[in-house]
Amino acid sequence: MADLRTPWFYLTTPIYYVNDIPHIGHAYTTVAADVLARTRRQEGEPVFFLTGTDEHGQKVWQSAERHGLSPQLYVDRILPRFRDLWSRLAISNDDFVRTTQPRHVKGVSEVLARLREKGDLYEGSYEGWYCLPDERFWTDKDVENGLCPDCHRPVERISETNIFFRMSRYQDWLVSWYESHPEAIRPESRYNEIMGFLKKPLSDLCISRPKSRVPWGIPIPFAPDYVTYVWFDALLNYITVPWSLGATPEEGLSRLWPAVHLIGKDILTTHAVYWPILLAALELPPPRLIFAHGWWTVDGEKMSKSRGNVVDPVALVDRFGTDPVRFFLLREGQFGQDVDFSQEALINRINRDLANDLGNLLSRVTAMACRYFPETGVARPASGCSAELLEAAVSLLPPVRKRTESFEFHRALGSLWEFVAFLNRFVDVRAPWVLARDPERREELSAVLYDLLEGLRLVALYLAPFLPETAGKILESLEVPAGLSLLSYAAHGRPGTEALYRVRPAGPLFQKRDAQGNPLAEEGEKPRKAPRTETAEPSAGKASPETAQSPPAPTSPSSVAEAPEGPAAPPIDYADFQKVLLRTGVVREAVPVPKSKKLLKLSVDIGEAAPRTVVAGIAGSYAPEELVGKTVVVVANLAPATLMGVTSQGMLLAASTENGVSLLTVDRPAGPGAGIR
Repeated sequence: MADLRTPWFYLTTPIYYVNDIPHIGHAYTTVAADVLARTRRQEGEPVFFLTGTDEHGQKVWQSAERHGLSPQLYVDRILPRFRDLWSRLAISNDDFVRTTQPRHVKGVSEVLARLREKGDLYEGSYEGWYCLPDERFWTDKDVENGLCPDCHRPVERISETNIFFRMSRYQDWLVSWYESHPEAIRPESRYNEIMGFLKKPLSDLCISRPKSRVPWGIPIPFAPDYVTYVWFDALLNYITVPWSLGATPEEGLSRLWPAVHLIGKDILTTHAVYWPILLAALELPPPRLIFAHGWWTVDGEKMSKSRGNVVDPVALVDRFGTDPVRFFLLREGQFGQDVDFSQEALINRINRDLANDLGNLLSRVTAMACRYFPETGVARPASGCSAELLEAAVSLLPPVRKRTESFEFHRALGSLWEFVAFLNRFVDVRAPWVLARDPERREELSAVLYDLLEGLRLVALYLAPFLPETAGKILESLEVPAGLSLLSYAAHGRPGTEALYRVRPAGPLFQKRDAQGNPLAEEGEKPRKAPRTETAEPSAGKASPETAQSPPAPTSPSSVAEAPEGPAAPPIDYADFQKVLLRTGVVREAVPVPKSKKLLKLSVDIGEAAPRTVVAGIAGSYAPEELVGKTVVVVANLAPATLMGVTSQGMLLAASTENGVSLLTVDRPAGPGAGIR
C-alpha cells in the first residue's frame, strides 16, 4: 500500500443528502469542522476543508417525480439551501463537491474500473429486505418485526441481480488495522462499537441498483443496466475531489490523503467499515481519523419530522445571529455525546457568556482607554505586560488550541472564558477609575489599560476560529492592523505584541434577549407594569407626565435612596416596612444618561428573566466602568419613574458621605435577586 502521507491537513464533513432541508445536525458537524480548519490555518498549516451534497439515489428521483421535475433540476433547486446556510454560518470550506459534478462522476467510474480489474466486483443474485428511506439492504437476522434496524421504518422484500463488492475479503485486514490503531476512531465508545460489529462475519456489499428500479445515479460503465449505489458513490467523494486537483489522480491525492472525517454517529458503520475496506482494495491508506459525534435532541428525544421537533438552523441564525449560534452549538455540550437543545439554554449563553462576560468587558476597557488617553493612546510599558497577565495567558490560553484539536470544543471555550473572567476580575481589582483620579499614578493607569487591551487582543486571536465575526469586531475596535486572514498563533500569540493602542469605543457586541428570545432594546427592556401595591413614599415632588399614574418621583433626578441626615424619621410599623421589596442586584452595564452630568443608566440583574433599567444620580461618585459587576441593593417594587427621558424601574440604596454617595452592598457573595431581610 503506497504511503501518501503529506503535511496537508485534509478535513471533511459528510456530503449531505439533498432530499430535505438542512437541519441542526448538518450545522453542528460543519461548524465543528470549520473551527478545526480555522485553528489549523492559524497554526500556519495548509488546510483543505471539503464539504458538499449527495445528489443521487431513489429518494431524490421519487421526490423529483412528485414535483414534476427532472432529478437534476430538482437537486439544482435544493442546493442553494445548503450553500446559503454555510454562508450564514461563516463556513470557510475550500471546496464544495456535488456528486452530479463531472469530476466526481469520472472518479467513480475510475474506481469501478480499478475494482473490476482486481477481481473485487462480481454479479450475483440477491434477495433481502430493503429500506427505502436509508436506501439500504438488510439480511433476515438484521430485521425484526418487519422494521429497519437503523431508522425503524417498514422494509420490503426485494429479489434482484446486482453488482457486489467483495468486502468480506478484507475483514481480517480491517480488524488487524484497528487493533494496532485504536486512535483511528473516536471517541473511544465508537471504536468499541465498531470492534464489536466486526466480530460478526461481513457480507459482501451490493454496490448497484437496477436502472429499471432506480434510474437516477452514476452509470456503471461495464454494466449498462445498473447505476451505482448511492452510498458507494457518496463515500468516494473524499478521493474523487483530490484526484481532480492534479494532473493524475495519484498526484492530486498525494497532496492531501489521508483525511480526517467528521461525521454523525448514525453513519459510523459506513465510514468505519465500508470505507476503509474500499480504500484497501484501491491500495490506499485508511483515513487518518474518523470522529463520530452525537445527536442533538429535544427533551431527550432524537429530532425527527414525525415528532415535529426538528430545529431549523436557518431560522436560528436569522433570529439570534451567526456567532451566537456557532457559540451555542459548540459550548453547550460535549462533542461526541448527545446534546439537548433548548431555546432557554441558548438565550442564557447569549446573555451571560457573550453579552455580559465578553461584551461588557470590551465596552468597559475601550471606554476607559478613550476617556483617559484620548490623544496619546495607550503605549506598551517599558517593562512589558504585568506578571499577572503573562501567567494567565500562559496557563489558560494554550489549552484552547490543544482542546480544539482534540475535538473538546466545549472545554476549549471554557478555557477561553476563564481568561475572559480573569480580565474582568483584573478590571475590578486594579480599578483604573481610581488610578485615573491621581495624576501621579498615570503611568500605572496606562500599564493597567495596556494589559487589558492586550488581553482583549489575545481573546480575539483565540476566539477567531469559533466566532470570526466577533473576533473581527474586537480587532477593529482595538485598531489592530492584523486582520482575521493574517492571524497566527506564532506571530500574535505572545502578550506584549502591540506597541501602541489607539482604540475606538466599542458598541454592544451582542444583543441581549428576553425569555422569549426577543431582543431587548438598547435602553433596556420595555418597562414592566408596576405591581399594584403601596410603596415607601419618597420625598414629596411632582410626578413627570410619563408617570402621572404612579406615586410621586423623587424631587432630585435620581433613583438613589440615601440614608437620612439629622433627626431620626418617625417610627413605622413592621407591616409598613414589609411592603418594601429589597433585592440584591448585579450591575451588568452602566452608561451616562445623555445631557446629564449626574445620572447614570444601569442595567441591573435582580434574578428576573431580563435585567432592569435603573437611573441613579451617582455619576459624581462612580465612573460607569467601576459599577459593572458590583452587587447593589435595589428597591424592587418601586413604581417606574421617567428621568431625563429614561424610565427607571427601581431604586438603589446608598449612604451619604463627605465625597458624595456610597452604594450599599453585601459583605459576602450573593447572587442576583437575593432577598434582603
